[in-house]
Amino acid sequence: MSFYEKGPVRIRYEEAGSGFPLLLIAGGGLNSTMSGLIRSPFNPIEEFKGEHRCIASDLRSANDGQSSGPLEIERPWDTHTDDQLGLMDHLGIEKFMVLGFCIGGPFIWNLLKRAPDRVVAAVLAQPVGFRPEMPTVLYDGSMTGWGPALIKRRPEITMEMVDKFLTKMYRTNPDFVFTVTRDFVRQCQTPVLILPDDVPAHPYAVAVEAAMLAPKAEVSMYPWKEPKERIPLAVRQIRSFLRAHRPHSA
Repeated sequence: MSFYEKGPVRIRYEEAGSGFPLLLIAGGGLNSTMSGLIRSPFNPIEEFKGEHRCIASDLRSANDGQSSGPLEIERPWDTHTDDQLGLMDHLGIEKFMVLGFCIGGPFIWNLLKRAPDRVVAAVLAQPVGFRPEMPTVLYDGSMTGWGPALIKRRPEITMEMVDKFLTKMYRTNPDFVFTVTRDFVRQCQTPVLILPDDVPAHPYAVAVEAAMLAPKAEVSMYPWKEPKERIPLAVRQIRSFLRAHRPHSA
């Protein structure tokens, strides 16, 4: 078990395999942990450790994880991006690829905004987005599925603080992919591969709109998770995409 520490932040992470670095972000919302990767439609560590140095971590906010850090109410997305970039710095990794599920979508767009010269390619699988007809679905899910367990585990945090944090995260500027604007996506020169989903938290329309806007975007078939026989095809497309954009020196 490995930890990266910076001030009051302590991030548990693990590595597997070798090759060009690939940051992995599990789904599960603010309860995203390394173990969540096993519950993904496919296990990215098993699939890609043969060609990549796979790096995964527990979010500082995850109730089932072993990371910890302050709840920064005014910076809900950026605090996690700080941790992800800080971990890469800690490991001496300048350039990397990233594959994220669910909440990994907004995290990836934030990484592309904050570190455009470091992320060489990104895969967004079943990404989270804003659904106008269900505007509070992500806030509501976190208020019940994340907040109560957090305040039990960390008595210095109150539900009022959780409410403010989630309001800033999901309700203050609710639109599109939360962390960046359509104009940013339109101008983003990083290659991205998007695998859409269509459940309340993962709107198909947002995933496809992002793919249409991003000038170097590719999109998978849809649906790609059902029937399950399609998943290996999606994995093959991800593998081809990562190979195509891996720096030649790697």
